[in-house]
Amino acid sequence: MVQLLQQSKAQFRLKELLVKLDRIPLIILDDIGYVKKDEHETSVLFELICHRYETGSLVITSNQPFSKWESIFPDNMMAVASIDRLVHHATIINLEGESYRTKHLKESNN
Repeated sequence: MVQLLQQSKAQFRLKELLVKLDRIPLIILDDIGYVKKDEHETSVLFELICHRYETGSLVITSNQPFSKWESIFPDNMMAVASIDRLVHHATIINLEGESYRTKHLKESNN
């Protein structure tokens, strides 16, 4: 998704893509904290979050709590603004404990 957004921005068609994405009732961004992103990547991600704010649904998973989102967004203000928009109307599900994959691996090794 980030690559598609970046490509559209480079072609000066980001707004057009965001409007096109409005037809999708739910966008799921899985594990956004897995790989650190640069400013160009996070800026388009921020634009998507801002565009969908109060108009469309987003599900975002991350292995990082909000308190560590400065590791995802190089710009701290962008991290704070993103979190602010995401939590305003959100249902937050915080999962704790061992991951399913780690648990499954341990069980299969026994």
